[in-house]
Amino acid sequence: TGALQLTNGQRTMNLPGITGQAFYPAILQFKKGPSATTTRSFSTHFLFEIVSKDQKPGGHGFAFVLAPSTNFCSASGGPFLGFVNQSNNVNPNNHIFAVEFDTVQQVDLEDRDGNHVGIDVNGVISNTSESAAYYTELNKKETVLLDSQTPIQAWIEYDGKGKQLNVTIAPLSHPLKPTRSLISYSIDLSPILLEHMYVGFSSGTQKLFSKHYILAWSFTMEGKAQELDLSRLPSVPRDRTPLGKSLKLYLYLSVALVIILFLIITISICYWTHKKSKLTSEKVEEWEMDYPHRFPYRELYRATKGFKEELGKGGFGSVYKGVLPRSGMEVAVKKVSHSSKQGIREFVAEVSSLGRMRHRNLVQLQGWCRRGEELLLAYEFMPKGSLDSHLFGIRRKSLSWEQRFKIVKGIASGLLYLHEEWEQVVVHRDVKASNVLLDGDLNGRLGDFGLSRLYEHGTNPKTTKIVGSFGYMAPELSRTCKFTTSSDVYSYGALLLEMACGRRPIEPERPCDEMILVELVHSLWKGGRILDAMDNKLGNSYVVEEAELVLKLGVLCSQAAPESRPNMRQLTQFLNGGASLQDLECHNIVIQDDPGMDQLIL
Repeated sequence: TGALQLTNGQRTMNLPGITGQAFYPAILQFKKGPSATTTRSFSTHFLFEIVSKDQKPGGHGFAFVLAPSTNFCSASGGPFLGFVNQSNNVNPNNHIFAVEFDTVQQVDLEDRDGNHVGIDVNGVISNTSESAAYYTELNKKETVLLDSQTPIQAWIEYDGKGKQLNVTIAPLSHPLKPTRSLISYSIDLSPILLEHMYVGFSSGTQKLFSKHYILAWSFTMEGKAQELDLSRLPSVPRDRTPLGKSLKLYLYLSVALVIILFLIITISICYWTHKKSKLTSEKVEEWEMDYPHRFPYRELYRATKGFKEELGKGGFGSVYKGVLPRSGMEVAVKKVSHSSKQGIREFVAEVSSLGRMRHRNLVQLQGWCRRGEELLLAYEFMPKGSLDSHLFGIRRKSLSWEQRFKIVKGIASGLLYLHEEWEQVVVHRDVKASNVLLDGDLNGRLGDFGLSRLYEHGTNPKTTKIVGSFGYMAPELSRTCKFTTSSDVYSYGALLLEMACGRRPIEPERPCDEMILVELVHSLWKGGRILDAMDNKLGNSYVVEEAELVLKLGVLCSQAAPESRPNMRQLTQFLNGGASLQDLECHNIVIQDDPGMDQLIL
């Protein structure tokens, strides 16, 4: 017996590409009747090898396939692996189940990387996938390169009663099946598979190409697949090109030229390597290893392509977009300068603590890295940008009242978590529209939480500098310079008014009686015309009761006396309809502080 070759290693630039299939000729019964609601168990064990020309990167991989037919005339090669095409990919009428062994990352098909095993249903967008690897006897995960041009074993087992699928791989150098599967996935195949199905393999090539071989295969229903006789494996044919005299002469001349250029190339490479190494080098102190969520500097440097794409600049440093190479996750990397060597350890300890916070309305901190006096913080990337850009940006898009109300409720929930529900009280200190980020569903996420307090670890303890934003800062800070949960509430009140009115807390270019937003809203409230403060862009497209609630809460949060302001739990109850403001008298609200407010230090 010889090796079963699925593709011939030819290259094509055109769709549908080159495909190859090999199926067992007889159709198999996977259900015990057309009305059966369960699928029979099955098990398969096979050995494969992927060979690329001249050991160059190839593609695109192959798949073990269960299909109702062996007619794949309309299927495409390349990333579609020869059993579906772009138009019928993930069509539920396909009734195809496959386990793919993919060697090319296709971002639009949601591939995790260019070397993975995936579970496919009716197409090539995997339900779940894992980077190709196996577990040793010591439970250590070892990477397996699918296109390493060496034989690799694969075991696929499905339990019809337990509806459990296990996929295991290992190189031939590890002949025993690993005790731990690479993928263990709960899936009911009965809605996918028909009563009778064909079983086999499919592959496809296109711009990237390889030869895909099946060297041995066993398959059984309702039992364990027969072990393969590894002593009788066929050899994979290798491409051989005889060298003629002229080719040998050309080769000798080429080698001579390489020798002449060797020193120049070596010096250039050494210089470039030294320069790049210097850019990404870091001195890691022993104490840093005690704190979790730490990224190597080299990884964040590569993720941001050398901090190339700047998203913006904030009060604590610049922010860059990146993609983590190991997971493919999009992140926003913030560079924070820190000049105090004495406080850096405490700084890192608190940042690491923030990384353990989990709340749907907080931007998740993925990890950190210290390099000299610079701290790098990696957050999950928010695709819709900041709330400030939606309200006031050059390319601003008007948010509906429903979206605005959802955002302010979400931020209230996030602040409540920081103030009362986390293991310690965290004061944000800089609540404002530019620190509210929006995810893909326009949910509000509060960013930079805790950074203001952390930032102060790097300043002189005698300083009176306040880290905050004018218009959002509580008046008592001019006297005490001490941030509290009540000062956060004041900032949140400014945000409420900003969302409802569509303007900033302070706009010096307006007339004196309209310059300070909270005073304007308070005046309109006392005159019984509070809704006149609403954003003109909304027109009448808002819920009156909700709009009045947001405006009144904004004024209530802006009271001069900290003890008169509600806390975040009360505000959350108001916004969610758990409490009422009906008995509130606007004339009893004092929003102007004493003249000392003019001495506010920025």
